[in-house]
Amino acid sequence: MKIYGLLGQSLGYSFSKSFFEEYFRKNAIEACYSNFELQSLATLNEVFQSNLSGLNVTIPYKESILPFLDDLSLEAREIGAVNVVKFLNGKKIGYNTDAYGFQQSIKPFLTNKHERALILGTGGASKAVTFVLKSIGIDVIYCSREPKSSNEFLYSEINEHMLNACKVIVNCTPIGTFPNTEDMVAFPFEWLTSDHLVVDLIYNPSKTKFLQKAEENGAVILNGESMLKEQALKAWEIWNE
Repeated sequence: MKIYGLLGQSLGYSFSKSFFEEYFRKNAIEACYSNFELQSLATLNEVFQSNLSGLNVTIPYKESILPFLDDLSLEAREIGAVNVVKFLNGKKIGYNTDAYGFQQSIKPFLTNKHERALILGTGGASKAVTFVLKSIGIDVIYCSREPKSSNEFLYSEINEHMLNACKVIVNCTPIGTFPNTEDMVAFPFEWLTSDHLVVDLIYNPSKTKFLQKAEENGAVILNGESMLKEQALKAWEIWNE
């Protein structure tokens, strides 16, 4: 029986295991899916030695796993983050299907008013989102707790002018994920309008407090569930190529 799994630090919130187990059942696939919770990557080689056929990677290891891999797909190399590992001829190859999943999920919601985006967070998921938005001609700026460049701002610096220019808002942080559903990034929701598309990559809960507040202020909202499904199916395709 083939073994697949998810690597992360805290996986109680994740739907990946149940998604793949249901997919295996529906398609009569002889395989199992396990969660690999590691507090650090010091024991990563033990996971790699588990006779795996494929591995998903989530927070906080999408970037820090790179030195442990033998090769990267062109897209993963350009993005600088990995959420899928394929085991092929003794080699560990990193891929990024987050970009594909995000693009598929956001496509139906984009309008000609969506020329600029404000991304909350600068981690691995943010890199995939940036890759997609830039590829379709949307300019990007960031909010971070510790800005490191001229196009990164503190959350306290988000103002009406910024939100008037940026009609796409994407939360790429894990803040608000189950079980911490009352947590929320600091954000001036009062300057949102019906022209804004607010995306939260979190899918558990299906409507975070962040999305609730955005919706109350007139924005179109989208959670991360469709992205999860699209990236997972793309991962399965890569594992079985």
